[in-house]
Amino acid sequence: MPFLPDQYDVLDRAREIARAYLAGVPTRHVGGIATPAALRAALGGPLPERPRDPASVIEQLARDADAGLAATIGPRYFGFVTGGAVPVTVAADWLTSAWDQNGAMYVMSPAVAVMEDIVSAWLVDLLHLPKGCSVGFVTGCHMANFAGLAAARHEVLRRAGWDVEARGLQRAPRVMVIVGDEVHVSAVGALRMLGFGTDELIRVPVDGQGRMRADLLPGALESVNGPTIVCAQVGNVATGASDPVGQIIDLAHAKGAWVHVDGAFGLWAAAVPELAAQVSGVERADSWATDAHKWLNVPYDSGLAIVADPAPHRAALSLMASYLQRGDDEQRVGMDWVPESSRRARVIPLYALIRSLGREGVADLVRRACALAERMAGRLAGQPGVRVCNEVVLNQVLVQFAGARGTGPDETTREVIARVQADGACWAGGAVWQGRHVMRISVSNWSTTEDDIDRSADAILRCHRDAVA
Repeated sequence: MPFLPDQYDVLDRAREIARAYLAGVPTRHVGGIATPAALRAALGGPLPERPRDPASVIEQLARDADAGLAATIGPRYFGFVTGGAVPVTVAADWLTSAWDQNGAMYVMSPAVAVMEDIVSAWLVDLLHLPKGCSVGFVTGCHMANFAGLAAARHEVLRRAGWDVEARGLQRAPRVMVIVGDEVHVSAVGALRMLGFGTDELIRVPVDGQGRMRADLLPGALESVNGPTIVCAQVGNVATGASDPVGQIIDLAHAKGAWVHVDGAFGLWAAAVPELAAQVSGVERADSWATDAHKWLNVPYDSGLAIVADPAPHRAALSLMASYLQRGDDEQRVGMDWVPESSRRARVIPLYALIRSLGREGVADLVRRACALAERMAGRLAGQPGVRVCNEVVLNQVLVQFAGARGTGPDETTREVIARVQADGACWAGGAVWQGRHVMRISVSNWSTTEDDIDRSADAILRCHRDAVA
């Protein structure tokens, strides 16, 4: 069927539906309310045989998916360190889809290649990292960890006289990887894909907030010989606490190890003067991984892989073929820095955000979320049967709830979480923190207000009272 000019009318209808959805987000049930069976019944059916009017397809899609949409973009969603999407980034994302540019190479989209260069420099400046870092625009922190650790693997083996890209891992010198006991699962997943088994990781104990104990790192370093990678973490996914990264880097570099920093959200503390001390020394690491779809509140997907020395970054990930038309004068080959070739031009919403907010606006995104997390902790702490389990240093709050006599706090906490999710005033998830079941509250959305925090705290406390009763 030919694509006729009047079929562009569907874009206007999509815009109307999107605006209506966004306007209703602050008042809708925060979690999804449909069952899987109901969604399959509404959205499924046999393979369509004939074409249909595009506008009617979009209308049906919006109607039938609605009950299964979680209001993750809204101000009272506190699950999984999930940011929203600042309106300017949504608009830029629409343009990204309309332009449909491939960010693989300069020749495919000169504008995207230049924007990646510009935004790379802006990000390095925002985070106070060394000038000249290479930046890859990836799907999220999982792939950012993969890219940074691929560069690490290349470089530590190159120093040992081994070309891992040409010769592989099977006969390579053994690479030792040291992590904290609270290493995030995405870093472990990246290491697995790079050939490092979970049982082979050397784990360093952590303190009560999940920070690697730097005083125990020398023992781990002394126990290994040869190529070594140390993974540090800034922004524990449960407590928000950061490893003593400056000490870790000093100790690791003294042994010739590469230091990779997993900073999915915590790395952005470096952009806020009053929070920067939490990540003091982080700029001396060798690679960093972080997200933009968390605290920077751009639409999914948007992760950042940053490496201090571009040479191992490019060596680990670049691809060559005659048909790619790579020229010596090419300003940027975007696929040199990411584990993919063809990819969405995800830099465009990020460009729009930074151009819109500037240094001060970005810092305020982080600053406000931390202040609101403190407010949430203050509203909950001290209430009968409620305990805040962490030091609230960034945007994370861990809460445990006591029950009536004969009911343990783990069981009560699980019930409170279920009640909160069913209630719909806000959404918070659960976790196990150092052997205890806790509610995990992550404040990351640009649109969250003090009223949202107070309304959510009231709902949480009400659900606790109902659980005890």
